[in-house]
Amino acid sequence: MENTPLFTNDAIVFGILMISLAFVFYTESKKTKFWTTFYKYIPGLLMCYLIPAIFNSLGIISADTSQTYFIASRYLLPAALVLMTISIDLKAVFNLGWKALVMFFTGTIGIVIGGPIAILIISTFSPETVGGAGFDAVWRGLSTLAGSWIGGGANQAAMLEIYEYNQELYGGMVLVDIVVANIWMAIILLGIGKRKKIDNWLKADNSAIEELQAKVQSFSDKITRIPTLTDYMMILGFAFVAVGIAHYGSEIISTYLTTNFTAVSDPKSPLSSFGSSFFWLITIATVIGILLSFTKAKTYEGAGASKIGSIFIYILVATIGMKMDLTKIFENPGLILIGIVWMTIHAILLIIVAKLIKAPYFFLAVGSQANVGGAASAPVVAAAFHPSLATVGALLAVFGYVVGTYGAILCTELMKIVATN
Repeated sequence: MENTPLFTNDAIVFGILMISLAFVFYTESKKTKFWTTFYKYIPGLLMCYLIPAIFNSLGIISADTSQTYFIASRYLLPAALVLMTISIDLKAVFNLGWKALVMFFTGTIGIVIGGPIAILIISTFSPETVGGAGFDAVWRGLSTLAGSWIGGGANQAAMLEIYEYNQELYGGMVLVDIVVANIWMAIILLGIGKRKKIDNWLKADNSAIEELQAKVQSFSDKITRIPTLTDYMMILGFAFVAVGIAHYGSEIISTYLTTNFTAVSDPKSPLSSFGSSFFWLITIATVIGILLSFTKAKTYEGAGASKIGSIFIYILVATIGMKMDLTKIFENPGLILIGIVWMTIHAILLIIVAKLIKAPYFFLAVGSQANVGGAASAPVVAAAFHPSLATVGALLAVFGYVVGTYGAILCTELMKIVATN
């Protein structure tokens, strides 16, 4: 096959991803003038994302032939959520307040209005890009982007069924989804390195976030110990027993709901996302982590539970980066432009609201990724600020799944109106 990457064996692919991560962490720890300057402007997390993207773009590895993303998102992500939540102070999370929800729903509104506005703007100089008739109509295809960017894969599939877009053309929309969403995530990660300057400009109140971080850090300092082999076995036991329970529970719940409730089993139903096993996988793993935080299991934070969770998160980041093909940015420039304008509107609205309510960059970044990136990337972005904040990303991403189809339908109806007038 012409597009077959150089390495298709998952063991080799995983080795390449791990050496990429090791390279970033090693060079970031070096205090030489070059690397200090380099990482001052390019965050290490962004490099963990970009290096696999470069390997994918050069045809060395490919997410299309590798199961590494599936393994990382289905096994390592829920394990990471458990380990990062195990020492959480739930009361402190709720004390983060209303600004987190405001920024999340601002992100949702940005996607809802961004689609029709993008169509209006592009139609002024390239009407053929946003045209089409019948099942080939571009607005039908863009409905799948709305589903993906407010909720996730289940919502995207629901929109494809509801609006019956020509599936032969659907690949083009998937390309826009991957390219634009990944560019935006890269920008979000770049901003994390400059978050203090951004927060100063926003005049943000970080006190609740800093209080949560301080509580977790203080607790960790009190119980920190040199970990033993038994500690590591217990930590991995908590993590992967929870993953097993989450998989078992998610299959039972999703099967039960899709079997017994037409509103869930019908792909065209706004409630179809509740039939997604991935939705329940993330939800159950997060709940297990929260429950463990009320037990003596939380003392394993002193042996490095969240550090192991962070390793899993960085592996996930590398596999997400592997899905990005930088050369695809120049394919189908019309649709890519629609996506870029759409995402720009989403970003501008988030910045305006964050400025008005003096919300920290953390809420802007996680609120956006809980919509656009979903459960796979929102905890990643949240954990980049502090491991204790991964739970916030997961909880907001669950909201995204719930409102995804409803928001996407509203967005699509607005796009239909502006596209057909």
